[in-house]
Amino acid sequence: METKELLKTVVKAADDKRAEDIVVLNMEGISLIADYFIICHGNSDKQVQAIAREMRDAAQEAEIEVKKLEGFDEAKWILVDMGDIIAHIFHRDERSYYNLERLWGDAPFEDVLGELTK
Repeated sequence: METKELLKTVVKAADDKRAEDIVVLNMEGISLIADYFIICHGNSDKQVQAIAREMRDAAQEAEIEVKKLEGFDEAKWILVDMGDIIAHIFHRDERSYYNLERLWGDAPFEDVLGELTK
């Protein structure tokens, strides 16, 4: 599966679990870590874990190795490393504190949710 297709798959998985304010940053040429960052949040520990679990499962169903899943037990900031795509799933309160969108402000936004609704 190509990176762009995987991106749509895992964004849809997050949306299916009612992740809020889903943002996709195109990190190509900006970061050596990944091509895309997905940033979203949930309103409870259980919802944050459900979003991360659904994204992990969607990647695995697409036969993409999830290299790392960090922060799952604490459910304040869960990182799902899928190679070219890294998802950051925050608890609502933590997201505003870390404000990754501002930290990576030079990265262009991708409208993946808009593409999914077409």
